Amino acid sequence: MNAENVKSQMRKGTLEYCILLILEKEAAYTSDIIRKLQDARLIVVEGTLYPLLTRLKNSGFLSYNWIESTQGPPRKYYQLTEKGALFLKELESSWQELNNTINHIKNN
Repeated sequence: MNAENVKSQMRKGTLEYCILLILEKEAAYTSDIIRKLQDARLIVVEGTLYPLLTRLKNSGFLSYNWIESTQGPPRKYYQLTEKGALFLKELESSWQELNNTINHIKNN
């Protein structure tokens, strides 16, 4: 078993949650989302992010608006929908349970 593969799977499992947390604060352009994920040391590339954003949008968790840019074509800004906010609350609860479980096992 390769530790890098396991770490990669763990990151993938939290990526949707992290995206929703970012968009809970404010609408964001794809490059902004990538930068915030990279700032948090969760490395992701556009090729990974775009399909995820599309899947979240198609599930009704995100919507987007086109906003004119002073530096080129209009940009697509994603935002959390009401359904997405409810889904995020479910994920937050699951994350807390998982975190508590791991801490319990670690400390006992």
